[in-house]
Amino acid sequence: MAILNILKYPDPILKRKADPVTQITDEVRRLIDDMAETMYEAPGVGLAAPQIGRSARVIVIDVNSKEEGKRELVCMVNPEIIEQRGETVWEEGCLSVPDYTADVRRAERVVVKGLDRNGKEEVIVGEGLLSIVFQHEIDHLNGVLFIDRLGPIKRDLIRRKLRKQARVESI
Repeated sequence: MAILNILKYPDPILKRKADPVTQITDEVRRLIDDMAETMYEAPGVGLAAPQIGRSARVIVIDVNSKEEGKRELVCMVNPEIIEQRGETVWEEGCLSVPDYTADVRRAERVVVKGLDRNGKEEVIVGEGLLSIVFQHEIDHLNGVLFIDRLGPIKRDLIRRKLRKQARVESI
């Protein structure tokens, strides 16, 4: 397994829709393992393949990632939300948008369908934080960042700061 580089906004790869995975191979399973290791090292509660520069509809999630011994990794290939209910607001952050958080309106409960690491179809009900992380990571697969879900004034302010920060870091 390997720790991968997490792309930061404004990298254009983060704004592209990821390609569906057509076959679960050893390469896809290795990607899942590397993504999980990267997420735990970051540390984060979720990671999508576009965040590490891969155009593949693959996500890893562990809402208990910060609690050693309580980890419960969820990995899903080609995930899709098939049902959502309710509404809530959560303060979100993102490994690709470091040092920024904001309140984001999301569905309170989601039902997600996809494939596990062995290609078996699975359906997972997400409530609370798991619901939020599923929505956040699936957004990444569609080229959407949490800052895209903010009001225009706050979104533009954060984008300007992040672009300025990226210019300074590239010098």
